[in-house]
Amino acid sequence: MNHYPGPYGGQDPADAWNQGGVPDPMPPDKSATGGYFAPLPAVSETPIAVLGEITVTQSTVYTPAGTFPLRGSMWTITDLTTVRESTPAWAIVVALLGFFVICALSLLLLLVKETRVEGTIQITVVFGDRFFTTQVPVRSRSDVVRIHQQFHYVRSLTC
Repeated sequence: MNHYPGPYGGQDPADAWNQGGVPDPMPPDKSATGGYFAPLPAVSETPIAVLGEITVTQSTVYTPAGTFPLRGSMWTITDLTTVRESTPAWAIVVALLGFFVICALSLLLLLVKETRVEGTIQITVVFGDRFFTTQVPVRSRSDVVRIHQQFHYVRSLTC
């Protein structure tokens, strides 16, 4: 087998097709979870949420530490994100260059603010004496909202 450094898991797609096979599937898209993903369960159930390393189906919770039923599990979420506002570098550079041309108007560029969300959201699931905690990285406000929505949806199914 040829080792091809491409997206097909080390197999040259042309070789796989020429040998009558099918190339290995492409790796899953990790952008929606900030680069982290849980392996999909090897069952026929469709995942309804993936929260970091926790995959949830309609009836089961899959974690690296094991599986357990969704009903009766307890979930907690801790938001460890920070929001920072700062003047972007481009605004400072343009304000300094524009200071010699239009003094007062270029200084208004220093009022431009950039908001950055950084950190993680910690999710813990407990069932009986077993528990698992995962950290989900966030890079924007939309990531925070999406993770909280998935969390509350999954928690609503535990009753």
